[in-house]
Amino acid sequence: MFSAVRHAARAGSSALRASSRAAPSARAFRPTPFVRTLITKKYTEDHEAVVFDDQTQIGTVSITDYAQSSLGDVVYVELPSTGTEIAQGDQIGAVESVKAASDIFAPISGTVEEINETLNDQPGLLNKSPEEKGWLCKIKLSDPSELEKLMTEEEYKKHCESDH
Repeated sequence: MFSAVRHAARAGSSALRASSRAAPSARAFRPTPFVRTLITKKYTEDHEAVVFDDQTQIGTVSITDYAQSSLGDVVYVELPSTGTEIAQGDQIGAVESVKAASDIFAPISGTVEEINETLNDQPGLLNKSPEEKGWLCKIKLSDPSELEKLMTEEEYKKHCESDH
């Protein structure tokens, strides 16, 4: 009689173990919502670039590699203040180098959400990594359709070739 009880208890516990093993694999196949984020990079005739994230509606503004090579060694960067409302084409700052000074114009309209404080101490980042670590500011776009007025990478390359 005791062996029958032990056998039933073992059968029940192995069924319990099997059900606890099945549960994690069932969770592993739970569908997750698909999130699509579109990142767009556009250019201005004045050699600014903006990388736009359609999910956050934030555009990260930088100068292009062509601009930094034309300027030479950057020694000072003036940036807009956080919270500033800007319109496309407004002057938002300036870059000074050993060779020249150049204004920075807003490629898009919106509110300045963040500025790259690192450039205050390391303006040379614009020469080393102008479109990545040397970004200038992040702008919350008020009118994403303005991006359509800007150049694609191919159009910008042709523009730079015609500048020579």
